[in-house]
Amino acid sequence: MRSLLTATFLLSAAPALAGVSEVINDHALPGTARFAEATAALDSAAQADCTSAALQPSYQDAFDAWLGIAHLTLGPLEEDGRGLAIAFWPDARGLVGRSVARLVADEDPIATSGDYAEVSIAARGLFALERLLYDEGFADYATGSYSCALVRAMSADLAVLGREVATDWREDFAATLSSAGEAGNSRFLSPREASQALYTALATGLEFVADQRLGRPMGNFDAPKPQVAEARRSVRSLRNVALSLEALRDFARTLSDQPTPETDAAFDRALTAARALEDPVFAGVADPLGRIRVEALQNDVRAVLETVGEEIAPALGVTVGFNSADGD
Repeated sequence: MRSLLTATFLLSAAPALAGVSEVINDHALPGTARFAEATAALDSAAQADCTSAALQPSYQDAFDAWLGIAHLTLGPLEEDGRGLAIAFWPDARGLVGRSVARLVADEDPIATSGDYAEVSIAARGLFALERLLYDEGFADYATGSYSCALVRAMSADLAVLGREVATDWREDFAATLSSAGEAGNSRFLSPREASQALYTALATGLEFVADQRLGRPMGNFDAPKPQVAEARRSVRSLRNVALSLEALRDFARTLSDQPTPETDAAFDRALTAARALEDPVFAGVADPLGRIRVEALQNDVRAVLETVGEEIAPALGVTVGFNSADGD
């Protein structure tokens, strides 16, 4: 399996901290603030009316905001497993469904204990909440039921996570990135290490779209797997791809301090293909012609990855390769 991308330095010179301040001020801080606001709104909506129909719009808004920062896997999203707690996907073993079903069947008092962060990570976040709001086996619950209390606990937990991520970026990690190479900074020993970490997040985010968000439902030609598409219950699979590409394009533009016409054009091609697909949950991968269209989109995303490696990486003084120890 292809591993996450790892970056290594080139010998060529690059501007110190090229694009880092722009990423912080124009991308990361606004994005994490939006996610904190959206999850707080989701929590408020759940406390007011926990029913699935009432809560679905706020849920969709929170998921949209998540896709604006999901690729920022370094720093606050790394700490305490927050990224996985927010979005436990891929879920190859079906842990989310089993965890939610067990909580509901047992009416586990954790839902009202105020300590929801202590539950299994698979029972937290957007995908656990999706089960309760959209799955026919769970969504028909009433106000005052155990499932209502569980929805409220999950929403409150997401709001805490959103607030923590935004606060840690604003009060700590932004300074850590921007002071790379300065005395006392043990996380980034040189300015290039900060650029390296951000570029790796960009490249890894593109790889995740191609190999996971698109590749998993594609499966293989003889065995497509549309049933494993991300967020298919909430009909967001294709939307997640498009919003991820939009966020990654913004990330790339802020990271580079030079014009990137080839990268911009590659993103435009991929986004045009995504918006024209009209297959919201990738059900079409079960049909040969539908699969070809999704595969073409996947190739467009991989072309973006190649282009950022040719256009943005040299300007930052970094390059990207795969960890050979993990195989292909």
